[in-house]
Amino acid sequence: MSYLDFRALKARVSIRQVLDHYGLTAQLKAAGESLTGKCPIHRGDRADSFRVSPAKNCYHCFSCQAHGNQLDLVAALENCSAKEAAAKLASWFGLEGTEVNSEGAKTRRTEPRREPAKATTKPPVQAPTSVKAERALAEPNKPLGFSLADKLDYTHPYLTERGLTEATIREFGLGFCNAGTLIGRIAIPLEDWKGELVGYVGRWPGEPPTPETPKYKLPKGFRKSAELFNLHRALKEPAEAPLYLVEGVFDVLHLWQHGLRKVVALLGSSLSAEQEALLFERTPFAPQLVLLLDADDAGRKGTADLLARLATRTFVKVVTLPREGRQPEHLTPAEITSLPYLEAQP
Repeated sequence: MSYLDFRALKARVSIRQVLDHYGLTAQLKAAGESLTGKCPIHRGDRADSFRVSPAKNCYHCFSCQAHGNQLDLVAALENCSAKEAAAKLASWFGLEGTEVNSEGAKTRRTEPRREPAKATTKPPVQAPTSVKAERALAEPNKPLGFSLADKLDYTHPYLTERGLTEATIREFGLGFCNAGTLIGRIAIPLEDWKGELVGYVGRWPGEPPTPETPKYKLPKGFRKSAELFNLHRALKEPAEAPLYLVEGVFDVLHLWQHGLRKVVALLGSSLSAEQEALLFERTPFAPQLVLLLDADDAGRKGTADLLARLATRTFVKVVTLPREGRQPEHLTPAEITSLPYLEAQP
């Protein structure tokens, strides 16, 4: 019996072929390298909410947040499972007679089964955990059942000392916390890619009073490696614009306030497997990434690591800050305006 895994199926049937099958191609307009139009999934009225990247075989709706590859599109339009969608594709495009594996993992065995190796005294070498496996093992941050909005002082002087305007403070909902575990700190809401509140990070207003007092405080059990700060806002920005990656929350606030809206923070100088998945699954129309990390040892190491990992998947630009110790938060409005907004790459 032969098997066709999902990866092989997607390699043989493009998303443009799926659009043609449904008669949708003629309803979409070319916008650079993308196709745009009304969303056929939730049947919305906006003529620019649904975007397809034929080159990357993916789609995204900025209204209903539906997204994915050609297999996901069939599943969404047919209101069926991924396995059923794969079977439909196999039938439509002349691949019937081949059993579709629901896990997308089995392939035809062409070599004889080998006897298991005898046990040795040395422990087996562990293979690196794949992105998919790591994400499967990780528990996502769950939406909070409460809000600190009524316990925050939005007029605290620390916020204006950091150069934040009232409009920025209100947009991001941060303020000085008067109660709870973050009392005495600036509470910064953390939302997931859908915009749901999943936690707060508490920033000490100024330098901490003792070396033992952490500058930032996260909720117990919160996994910052599962989030990209400001991603849900960045998803609303023009699809063809590059996505900027910075380290910290205040870098995002500063750049956002001065007009650079398509920016997310790693909440550190490294990129987790989950964050990488967010970049390529939730932002399918970010054809370019711009790395804008701090000008220090951690930032330079993080930049080198990110460039090595991401350049194999998309076009990456590195912006080097001019002086040692500088951060994106320190950029002047004129310097922000002059940052490279790159044209889309084929």
